[in-house]
Amino acid sequence: MSEKFKEKMKLSEGELNQKALELKQELSKERALTAGGMKSEKPGKIRQLRREIARTLTALNNKKKEVVK
Repeated sequence: MSEKFKEKMKLSEGELNQKALELKQELSKERALTAGGMKSEKPGKIRQLRREIARTLTALNNKKKEVVK
């Protein structure tokens, strides 16, 4: 497991939900800038955000599975 993922596993479900929401909003803003014709200062930012969202949601799903067991 990566260090980023291990850090996410330490967070509570509420914190993970909040983090995912914040990341999705930031991704939406970046996509709006790109769609509007503006060039992003960091071209890899969208890819980075998508991966971070995936890590967060994976950690959240793992937490939910642990509760069920």
